[in-house]
Amino acid sequence: MFLIRTFEDRVMSLFLKSEVYGTAHLYNGQEAVAVGVASTLDPGDRVAGTYRGHGHALALGAEPQAVMDELLGRATGTNGGRGGSMNILSLEHGFIGSFGIVGASIGAATGAALALKRTGGVAVACFGDGAANQAYFHECLNFCQVLKLPAVFVCENNGYGEYTPTYAVTAGKILDRPAAMGIPAEVVDGMSVWSVREHAARAVEHARSGAGPYFLEMTTYRFVGHSRTDPGRYRPENELERWRERDPLKLARARLEEEGVPGEKLDALEVDVGLEIDAVEQSALAAPWPDPSQAGTEFAPITGGSL
Repeated sequence: MFLIRTFEDRVMSLFLKSEVYGTAHLYNGQEAVAVGVASTLDPGDRVAGTYRGHGHALALGAEPQAVMDELLGRATGTNGGRGGSMNILSLEHGFIGSFGIVGASIGAATGAALALKRTGGVAVACFGDGAANQAYFHECLNFCQVLKLPAVFVCENNGYGEYTPTYAVTAGKILDRPAAMGIPAEVVDGMSVWSVREHAARAVEHARSGAGPYFLEMTTYRFVGHSRTDPGRYRPENELERWRERDPLKLARARLEEEGVPGEKLDALEVDVGLEIDAVEQSALAAPWPDPSQAGTEFAPITGGSL
């Protein structure tokens, strides 16, 4: 989680220096969701993320260097420097992509679940609360439940769809929607990595057993604006400060120290991560640009029906 936070802070710095091409949607505050869910998955599982997907990729094991190179448009990036912030993927780590279209991760994970039903794998869709109002949401949940596909739907409810409070545009409770289809559904404290891991492990086991999909609504919060051009002035007074009291990094560190992990060890880890991201930044800035004459030749096609 500290790696993701440090990475995203550095992305913000580079964005302000005009080194990041296009926009960037940062994951600050939601780290416990990606890390907790990823910790329950096997190598054969697949995850589809949102346009706020740097944290998903890093939690699954994608190299920070490759992700940063992509954000800076370099040929050594995850997509050869041509995808940018909203289209990170890392097939070797089971991350089948992040998607700029709201709710598209739900459709991608449903397709993956259809294939993984033959292999014993599980497909996870990560999406925001705004996606619960998209047609993808209703169609895919229904499809997965009817066919008992091994899918876990993870709604990262950070309280806002872009700049609009969730309650202002969402009728009723999001959790009631999967429940109406007979899909097991739970609300989870998305600021606690231990809580996320506990519930995600149960959901993944349910899906892997052949019992069908499972739905988790993670209550979380983004500490930054919707994108890097958003100062977040629409937030009610003191709302951000209240949520920062439950910063997932702060909660995790406190529990680790309570369980006997020396504070000095955690301090050293944070220093090491900072040095790693320093090196990542310098290497990304020095990395080569894509060769326009080689457009579309960087990636070998996926064959044999694999994902």
